[in-house]
Amino acid sequence: MGLDITVMIVDWSWLGAVPSRERLSRLRDAWYADETGLWDHDALGIEGDWEWPRGPHGAYFAVYEFRHTCGSFKAHFWAGERWESLRDHADPHLRTELDSLLLGLIWEGADGQAQYTDPGFFCDDPEVSYGLLLARSPDTVRELAATWEGMRPRLGRLRGAFTEHAADPTGWVGDFDGFTGLLEDWGRVLTEAARRGWGVVGLSE
Repeated sequence: MGLDITVMIVDWSWLGAVPSRERLSRLRDAWYADETGLWDHDALGIEGDWEWPRGPHGAYFAVYEFRHTCGSFKAHFWAGERWESLRDHADPHLRTELDSLLLGLIWEGADGQAQYTDPGFFCDDPEVSYGLLLARSPDTVRELAATWEGMRPRLGRLRGAFTEHAADPTGWVGDFDGFTGLLEDWGRVLTEAARRGWGVVGLSE
């Protein structure tokens, strides 16, 4: 799990204006555009905030800077692992909601078969889609955002079970505040994308 991940919200109509085989390269070209893109990660701004490109692509996508992750996918992976340790001790209704949320974003699921990309928006050719970790359409984003908003007020009920069954003081996302903080960051991403009617994309670099 040495991957980095860059999570962004994207105007799906802008991507959809080109064939599926060209969409990921269109996004990457805009991201890496000299002077107007976001290729220089050292220039990214404040954790817990958005960075928008300059120039002609400034209205089409934005990168979210997750807190306390240093851009690593490890935090997201370990959040899924913490949930595996915790979920059997969660309230059944809350467990169902968190299963749905995390299966849609970062958790491989009990069988390890979760898929994080919606079909049809990007090409299925592995050479073309190299580095694609997550691709959620506006419809899926709305569903995930609604799930998040419904469960968010009740997350505090998991604190005791997390501390007993999932905490690891030396590991990634090792305490309850770190776990819920990562979920809150995902909530910000989903809420903003849903508000705009956009999709969510996660890329490794």
